[in-house]
Amino acid sequence: MKSLFKTLYRKRRKNESLIKYLMWMMHLWLGLLSSIVVLIMCLTGCLYAFKNQIIDLYNSDKVYISPGSSASRNPDQIQAELLKNGKELTSLLIPESKSRSYVISYKENQLDKSSYYNQYTGQILGQADTGANRFFEIVLDIHRNLMMGNVGRQIVGASVLIFCLLLISGFILWLPKKLKFLKQGLTVKLKAKFQRVNYDLHNTLGFYTFLMLFFIAVTGLYVTYPWVKNALIVSLGGSSIDHIAEDKSEDDPFGVLMEDMLQKQNEKKNLKNTASASIDKILELSNKQLPYTAVTSIELPNKENPRYVVIKTNTQNFLGMMLPDEVTFDKTGVFKTKELFSDRPLNKQFTALAKPLHTGEIMGLPSIILYFMVSLIGCSLPVTGFLIWWHRFKKTK
Repeated sequence: MKSLFKTLYRKRRKNESLIKYLMWMMHLWLGLLSSIVVLIMCLTGCLYAFKNQIIDLYNSDKVYISPGSSASRNPDQIQAELLKNGKELTSLLIPESKSRSYVISYKENQLDKSSYYNQYTGQILGQADTGANRFFEIVLDIHRNLMMGNVGRQIVGASVLIFCLLLISGFILWLPKKLKFLKQGLTVKLKAKFQRVNYDLHNTLGFYTFLMLFFIAVTGLYVTYPWVKNALIVSLGGSSIDHIAEDKSEDDPFGVLMEDMLQKQNEKKNLKNTASASIDKILELSNKQLPYTAVTSIELPNKENPRYVVIKTNTQNFLGMMLPDEVTFDKTGVFKTKELFSDRPLNKQFTALAKPLHTGEIMGLPSIILYFMVSLIGCSLPVTGFLIWWHRFKKTK
């Protein structure tokens, strides 16, 4: 027991600043307290990073197709063919690659269904296999709350908050006293003894991934804690969540929402017996509003929303980030709204991208690979940190 206490506490060293001493103590105690949960979070994060790619691979016989010699069917033809078979098209996802199938959503016998569709042959390829989805649902449940409901969610939230403090304290401890010691903190002596290599791995890899891991952790806290979400939104120029309902300014989001709802109600009433514009025409009009090639989704008018909603994923930016631009038309094809991602205020941009920024999907496969490597290093930090403490415990004992 005495040796255990010695490994959890030490006296302040000569010439050691009070800040570094306190950071060392906090780093040790909080690290041991949260190590298992942090390890689980990073490990499940590694697995979840490749969710879309693995699901596509799992359904490769439906997702990937060979472009036929004949031209692909246009949306109007697809809608007509489905209607002949008692299926009412509700939405359509058109990929950018010609080697990928369309994804169609439709109503059949009052049931909502979604299937892959070969646009060259007109064949419905079937629904996505649920096996991979079920696996990732379990991974996500572990990642969010350790499969323990709200109690687990609070444990995860507290552990991630502690992880943020560990990253900050670790960075402070990493800072060299003199510039000549900088190289030592940036390299790993692979030829040294195991204890030294382990220490260097913890120290150096922690420094290199500090900013990325901190960003991933903060975006995770954004989902868990309302006060973190509120702080981030306010810091990015948005209104406080607590007082947004009291905002009576011209930019009141609730006022804008109410006006939009009234307009849609009028459209439902006035255009009730009017023929709908063709999907091909809507896509043609949307391409004039958003003149670039991209993954495109189109939602047809329904009971809740009387408008066509077209969303194109714009990747024409410096980093190749996937940013959604949206344009809407009424039932007859009259232009209604256009919302470019670049025109949104910073706080709304962050709100829209919080999930892909946290998971790494924001730039597609390159950013997913980067997040995977960073999360893998995040997995190693609790392990290497524990081994550092364990070696000290054995030495003391």
